[in-house]
Amino acid sequence: MIRIWLGASLRSTRWQVNGSRDSRDLLQQPDQGTVVAFWHRSLTLAPALWFWATAHEPRLKLRVLISRNADGLLIADAVRPWGIIGIHGSSSSKGKDKGGAAVMRTALRELKNGAFVAITPDGPRGPAEEVQPGAVALSRLANCAVVPMGLACNGIRLPSWDRMLFPLPFGRGSMVTGAPLFQPDAETLRNALNAVSRQAEDNVRKQNLSLMDRVWGAVGTLLAPSLTIMLRIRVHRGRELPNRLRERMGLGGGVRPNGLLLWIHAASVGETLCARPLMDDLLDRQPDLKILFTTATVTGAEIIAAHPEFGKRVLHRFIPHDVPRWFKRFLTRWKPNGAVFVESELWPGIITACCRQNIPTMVINGRLSDRSARRWAKAGTLTRRMFSRLSWVAARGPEDAAHFRSLGANPVYEDGDLKQDAAPLSCDEQELTRLKALIGNRPVFVAASTHPGEEELVLEAAAIARQKSPDLLTILIPRHPSRGEELAQRFGLPRRSQEQDPSAATPVWIADTLGELGLFYRLADSCFIGNSLAGKGGGHNPFEPLRLGIPTATGPLMENWREAMILLQDYLHIVSDVATLAEWMDAPHSTASTAGLQRSVVSRLSPRILETLGR
Repeated sequence: MIRIWLGASLRSTRWQVNGSRDSRDLLQQPDQGTVVAFWHRSLTLAPALWFWATAHEPRLKLRVLISRNADGLLIADAVRPWGIIGIHGSSSSKGKDKGGAAVMRTALRELKNGAFVAITPDGPRGPAEEVQPGAVALSRLANCAVVPMGLACNGIRLPSWDRMLFPLPFGRGSMVTGAPLFQPDAETLRNALNAVSRQAEDNVRKQNLSLMDRVWGAVGTLLAPSLTIMLRIRVHRGRELPNRLRERMGLGGGVRPNGLLLWIHAASVGETLCARPLMDDLLDRQPDLKILFTTATVTGAEIIAAHPEFGKRVLHRFIPHDVPRWFKRFLTRWKPNGAVFVESELWPGIITACCRQNIPTMVINGRLSDRSARRWAKAGTLTRRMFSRLSWVAARGPEDAAHFRSLGANPVYEDGDLKQDAAPLSCDEQELTRLKALIGNRPVFVAASTHPGEEELVLEAAAIARQKSPDLLTILIPRHPSRGEELAQRFGLPRRSQEQDPSAATPVWIADTLGELGLFYRLADSCFIGNSLAGKGGGHNPFEPLRLGIPTATGPLMENWREAMILLQDYLHIVSDVATLAEWMDAPHSTASTAGLQRSVVSRLSPRILETLGR
């Protein structure tokens, strides 16, 4: 009956196996001779480790040190049909020999013959989580490694001296391997066992669905019909591709490539450009790596489609909405080895689904403003569970890191802003030459990524600046090109999207096209970055113009770039109103130095991501 119950429970449990790659490799090698140690409370879960190991390598041999008492004999009889052979005996007590010397000789012989010998360092009498001499002595006498194991699953605690865990069927389980220890002392082994045991227990807690997880999933399911209607509306407005709409529901074509597959998700253009240098570095470092890149917008998809490895080592899909059934389809089809989310594009249901399928989830260039952190905090338990399920977060700086930690993320690194690693924005050199010839010697001022309410301020400042520089050309670049038509009608200005070039008498030209910001920055003598002077603000990427040596100004509302503003305080000029902006337009400028904008973040992120994939 015990064998039937354990077999049914352990085989129906969905196990995660992670931890030290070296130890996992060691546990799949026959004739290696290794000691495997775990606390006595996990003894009933040990067969699950054996099922996993022999599925990879059937030639493995496992021996388990088990007490000679009635309980030990019962356990040995229960697991023997699975190829787990008991070595019976325990240490001497009160001068009475319990076969300790004989069992040590037998264990040494088995290790020399290449078998794995499992031992519970605190068993069979305890006290719990206190290492007895056997495991340490065995490792030293056999001159072999000890692999500390943490085992946990859904089950009930028995009222025994060690609160032994008795598994329940159809639950979640975790096996965590610690780094191999060579002839450890008792304290080192104890600390290692406690660490992997805590991690295994924590993994099971993260995998189990809470009430809030179920509520979130139910809300997503109820909203699915409305989301389908919304997608149809977005197709009508040109914001979705009709032939790829099914991808938003986890459907659509595509075959998972063989080998290691990393999933990277970026919301839109800015996040996609931010991830590009990291993606290139990962492909260079890991020749067999394939990348599935998802975006939420068509413009982000267009950037990925231009990658030289697109269709070969780089694939693109639109991310499904956070509906349990839709996202399950996505994960079932692609089965990524790891997931990387750029900046703050996080959804509770998606993170939960990845955790339950043992997919490491990482956040790079983590960004959380004060306002966003306060909003997440209001969700309480749901938020803390989501952030605790992240494998790790690489925040842009100390403030973002503090926000992530306060919401339950751990570990959190402070690697810096990935945008400082981006390559300079590209441009069409032929078109650049044509426009330079057309504009001639006129001074050019670029107002980039402006938002509603800022265009009026820019135009007013430009009118003031033209009193001193009558031939000044202002290039106005709205953040959303779709606003170009509205602005042109309101102010009577020519538009780039309509192939209307500026004439010698044109004071302002609207550049309402996509992907040409690098072209306009190269025409500029100075520039201003929008979303920083009016409204709620938040700012946009200041690294892009500075990397091209363009003297750059922003407004004071750069909340989303506070870490960058500290780094770039010697490079940026702050304007506060129309008068100071007009003064900046007229002021003489020297080429901005880019000496402090060297690559630095990618070299820290790539090894950590690849290490996480290997766990």
